[in-house]
Amino acid sequence: MANVLSEEIEPGIQQVTLNRPKARNALSPDLLTELRETMQRIHKDRGTRVVILNGAGRGFCAGADLVTGNGLPGTEGMSELGAVYKFQEYIAETVLAVHECEKPVIGAIHGAAVGGGLAIALACDLRVAADTAKFGSVFIKVGLSSCDVGTSYFLPRLVGPARAAELMLTGRHFDAAEAEQIGLVHRVVPEGQEVAAALETARSIASNNEYGVWMTKKGMWSNLDAPSLRHAMELENRTQVLGTFTGNMTEAMHAFREKREPNWKPL
Repeated sequence: MANVLSEEIEPGIQQVTLNRPKARNALSPDLLTELRETMQRIHKDRGTRVVILNGAGRGFCAGADLVTGNGLPGTEGMSELGAVYKFQEYIAETVLAVHECEKPVIGAIHGAAVGGGLAIALACDLRVAADTAKFGSVFIKVGLSSCDVGTSYFLPRLVGPARAAELMLTGRHFDAAEAEQIGLVHRVVPEGQEVAAALETARSIASNNEYGVWMTKKGMWSNLDAPSLRHAMELENRTQVLGTFTGNMTEAMHAFREKREPNWKPL
């Protein structure tokens, strides 16, 4: 049985499901491989506009699989140090594949999203949570640092450094209500409705023009690391000027005058 499922649930909208429900979707080498390959395929798929990422069974993802977290291809004959380091890198590369997919990724989260599962949720562009969702930067609770597979990069940017520091230093679990309060998720819904809620947002995104969605995701994340406001504006200026050559700005004006929805031109 596939560890990751992928299907087009509406034109342009892909649902990607972590599918190890008996293990609460813990990150085994096989699941990591399939998730990375799935996100890389979607990255190149012109037909996909938005991705919804969720977990099968009782939760989103319980983090790294400490039972089957070995046997990674290419680690045969390695010392324990080498094999563990390779597994760490493998998780990190999968988190990057989620985040660097050029299509917006919406996490639809229920149950546990802890450890590496939290990192994958943070790598999404948007997050919808069921009211049963539980989050936690729990690496510190197993004798490691809470700075793991992108958490120390994403969490301070999403909730602010002071809140991130408290969550990472204590390693405590927090619920969906608190996640919404601090800005980690943008919507909380009853259990079982998280994918439907994510789909509503996905439709709103997919209704916009291809160039605009592409460049908004790319530009926003790039400018989070901009060294100055002027650098950010320079990137924005070039993006907007290039956008005028798609013809979609003219189409939007015509649609407004004619009181109809725009017929966006593809790239």
